[in-house]
Amino acid sequence: MVKLRLKRCGRKQRAIYRIVAIDVRSRREGRDLRRVGFYDPIKNQTYLNVPIILDFLEKGAQPTRTVHDIFKKAELFK
Repeated sequence: MVKLRLKRCGRKQRAIYRIVAIDVRSRREGRDLRRVGFYDPIKNQTYLNVPIILDFLEKGAQPTRTVHDIFKKAELFK
Protein backbone atom coordinates (compact mmCIF):
# COMPACT_ATOMS: atom_id res chain seq x y z
CA MET A 1 0.00 0.00 0.00
CA VAL A 2 1.22 3.49 -0.85
CA LYS A 3 0.83 6.51 1.42
CA LEU A 4 1.37 10.19 0.83
CA ARG A 5 3.34 11.40 3.82
CA LEU A 6 5.83 14.01 5.00
CA LYS A 7 9.58 13.44 4.87
CA ARG A 8 11.67 15.75 7.06
CA CYS A 9 14.50 17.76 5.48
CA GLY A 10 16.38 20.90 6.35
CA ARG A 11 18.60 21.62 9.30
CA LYS A 12 18.11 21.69 13.04
CA GLN A 13 15.29 24.02 14.15
CA ARG A 14 14.58 24.90 10.47
CA ALA A 15 12.67 21.86 9.24
CA ILE A 16 11.02 21.71 5.85
CA TYR A 17 9.08 18.70 4.66
CA ARG A 18 8.82 16.96 1.31
CA ILE A 19 5.50 15.41 0.49
CA VAL A 20 6.32 11.99 -0.95
CA ALA A 21 4.57 8.86 -2.13
CA ILE A 22 6.13 6.04 -0.12
CA ASP A 23 5.44 2.40 0.68
CA VAL A 24 3.63 2.05 4.00
CA ARG A 25 6.25 -0.37 5.35
CA SER A 26 9.11 2.11 4.84
CA ARG A 27 10.40 4.34 7.61
CA ARG A 28 9.94 8.11 7.50
CA GLU A 29 13.35 8.79 5.95
CA GLY A 30 13.22 5.73 3.69
CA ARG A 31 13.33 5.54 -0.08
CA ASP A 32 10.35 7.29 -1.65
CA LEU A 33 8.56 6.31 -4.84
CA ARG A 34 8.00 9.89 -6.01
CA ARG A 35 8.29 13.41 -4.64
CA VAL A 36 4.99 15.19 -5.11
CA GLY A 37 5.53 18.50 -3.30
CA PHE A 38 6.97 20.27 -0.29
CA TYR A 39 5.75 22.14 2.77
CA ASP A 40 7.61 24.81 4.73
CA PRO A 41 5.83 25.45 8.05
CA ILE A 42 8.08 28.40 8.97
CA LYS A 43 7.40 30.43 5.82
CA ASN A 44 3.98 28.78 5.41
CA GLN A 45 4.73 27.85 1.79
CA THR A 46 3.38 24.85 -0.05
CA TYR A 47 4.15 23.48 -3.49
CA LEU A 48 2.02 20.63 -4.81
CA ASN A 49 2.36 18.77 -8.10
CA VAL A 50 -1.41 18.36 -8.47
CA PRO A 51 -1.62 16.03 -11.52
CA ILE A 52 0.75 13.51 -9.94
CA ILE A 53 -1.03 13.73 -6.57
CA LEU A 54 -4.41 13.10 -8.19
CA ASP A 55 -2.92 10.17 -10.11
CA PHE A 56 -1.66 8.57 -6.89
CA LEU A 57 -5.01 9.17 -5.16
CA GLU A 58 -6.87 7.54 -8.05
CA LYS A 59 -4.59 4.51 -7.78
CA GLY A 60 -5.51 4.12 -4.10
CA ALA A 61 -2.80 5.98 -2.21
CA GLN A 62 -3.88 7.18 1.23
CA PRO A 63 -2.68 10.56 2.55
CA THR A 64 -1.75 10.81 6.22
CA ARG A 65 -3.83 13.10 8.41
CA THR A 66 -1.33 15.97 8.20
CA VAL A 67 -0.94 15.68 4.43
CA HIS A 68 -4.72 15.53 4.08
CA ASP A 69 -4.98 18.80 6.04
CA ILE A 70 -2.37 20.40 3.76
CA PHE A 71 -4.37 19.27 0.72
CA LYS A 72 -7.58 20.70 2.19
CA LYS A 73 -5.87 24.02 2.92
CA ALA A 74 -4.66 24.12 -0.70
CA GLU A 75 -8.23 23.34 -1.88
CA LEU A 76 -7.16 20.18 -3.71
CA PHE A 77 -10.41 18.32 -2.98
CA LYS A 78 -12.81 20.70 -4.75
